[in-house]
Amino acid sequence: MIAVVGSLNMDLVVSTPNIPRPGETVMGRDFKQVPGGKGGNQAAAAAKLGGDVKMIGCVGEDDMGRVLKASLERDGVDVRTVREVSGTSTGIAAIAVGDSGDNSITVAPGANYSLTAGDIEASRGLIAEADVLLTQLEIPMQAVEKALRFAKEAGNMTILNPAPASALSVEIMKCTDILTPNETELEILSGCPADTEENIREAGRKLIFAGVGELIVTLGGSGCMHITRDGARHYPAYEVTAVDTTAAGDSFNGALAVCLDRGMSVEDAIAFAMKVGAMTVTKEGAQTSLPALAEVEAFEQWLCSQ
Repeated sequence: MIAVVGSLNMDLVVSTPNIPRPGETVMGRDFKQVPGGKGGNQAAAAAKLGGDVKMIGCVGEDDMGRVLKASLERDGVDVRTVREVSGTSTGIAAIAVGDSGDNSITVAPGANYSLTAGDIEASRGLIAEADVLLTQLEIPMQAVEKALRFAKEAGNMTILNPAPASALSVEIMKCTDILTPNETELEILSGCPADTEENIREAGRKLIFAGVGELIVTLGGSGCMHITRDGARHYPAYEVTAVDTTAAGDSFNGALAVCLDRGMSVEDAIAFAMKVGAMTVTKEGAQTSLPALAEVEAFEQWLCSQ
């Protein structure tokens, strides 16, 4: 079983020819409301791939919160530990998606920041039962730290997607089996440049020496790099036409969690997650772009059609 501790947002998505620069106004083409939030995305991704997933998080007592919970339930996620918070709105993310598939995201966390250490304490039994804990940084750091600690005390696998990047405590790093930053997040966390493969390796090793078990650094169109104490291995990306990269990292993390929950090796889990990430970027939206297990099982045929 997989426990996901994290954020739930309603994504407010505008398609536009170009991502606005500071001070610039551009005319968008269309607008959509799509269920999102890193926690929700990762939970939905794992469930659609056949995982047994339980979500721990917060939404507001409003229409958006009810829509988010209902959407996760349709994807097969257990949302009984998603708390509805009065007096605050459900989190939202304002997303501009350019023709290149790149995006710019601004998050207003809302009820996500109401997830307390007390909520994690109340879910301690669930976390202990989970074989894999997956969490991110769109919720209070105290909640992240306590969830990771409870999971490690139970002897379970932990995955931390450090987004948005923020300084990590020694406790968090020591309780993280697999850290999954992108290059920018790796630079922020390590204080080292991550502009070349060698620099990425060195930055990753610095975090391993600080207590992290191992890293999988996502590199967008360049694939990813798996860094351990024994070395590093680069996995190239599949060549696909990107339409929207919004949930690419989230689908990768969800797929990783499912594979590790099934007892697969990290290497095989990465190979599977690379396929999931490639399929995700070819569709618009966050949770609406996540592939089902049957689609990924037909990946080779799908790739030939691209």
